[in-house]
Amino acid sequence: MSLLEIEGLEVTFGQTAAVRGADFSVARGETHCIVGESGCGKSVTSLAIMGLLARGATRRVRRMEFDGRDISRLSERDMSRLRGHRMAMIFQEPMTSLNPAYTVGSQMAEVRTRHLGGTRQAALDRAAELLGRVGITAPGMRLGQFPHQLSGGLRQRVMIAMALMNDPELLIADEPTTALDVTIQAQILRLLAQLQADLGLALLLITHDLGVVARVAHRVSVMYAGEVVENAATADLFAAPRHPYTRGLLDCLPIPGKVAPGAPLGSIPGMVPKLTPGFSGCGFRSRCSLAHEACAAPVPMRGTAHLFRCVIDA
Repeated sequence: MSLLEIEGLEVTFGQTAAVRGADFSVARGETHCIVGESGCGKSVTSLAIMGLLARGATRRVRRMEFDGRDISRLSERDMSRLRGHRMAMIFQEPMTSLNPAYTVGSQMAEVRTRHLGGTRQAALDRAAELLGRVGITAPGMRLGQFPHQLSGGLRQRVMIAMALMNDPELLIADEPTTALDVTIQAQILRLLAQLQADLGLALLLITHDLGVVARVAHRVSVMYAGEVVENAATADLFAAPRHPYTRGLLDCLPIPGKVAPGAPLGSIPGMVPKLTPGFSGCGFRSRCSLAHEACAAPVPMRGTAHLFRCVIDA
């Protein structure tokens, strides 16, 4: 059974369509990755789910349900009760997500007491337990430190621990390793995968790294120009991609033993289109060698378990 179900999500900023009718679902205990290049609408989609869009953004959706409950029409008060409790999010840059004026312990304890009540000491004990669980040594000492006293990797671990304070059922991670070096990235990804397996979380992971997707995802949604253009189980998507954009992404990956050192890497020609008012049809058609007249009209999703938004059969 799906824990989160999204149908027809649209987000606009003035005259610009950032998300155009996105559809996907996340099952309980599943790691679902949303992948795509920068600017395709991944982060906006995650913020729309959490009700954290910036002022000036307009969200429209046919259906947005969490555990069978329609969350698209919740008041801000009701949404704030859900957000941080049963749904939690890890952001790209932990330094701007943590308040520099408060200690780590103070911020983590507030998450617990605001939603579940209890004493401050009980919340601090829970915080110390989770800091240890995410691999932070001397957690009691770290509770008294300020965010600027921690490295980038430690700050991101604090953000993960903070997101787990109230045992959420859904954890959204928006490119949680973007600001970290490669070694720390691998550690954080292994940590998220382990926590997901141990706690049975539903994990919605936003990334542009197909290597990450191959390692941790059960299911993948590929986004381009604000649309989900392909949705499939990870093994199926990598073995037999159906959308030309997905195939282009996979062709850009260097393959050890096949791509000679110094040889040009694969690329997708052209530019992402400007999603101006009245834009319709496949956003990839200006870059696609298979495009024809039918691609200018709205393109519905096709398939059953392996969905793709293309008029051409692979």
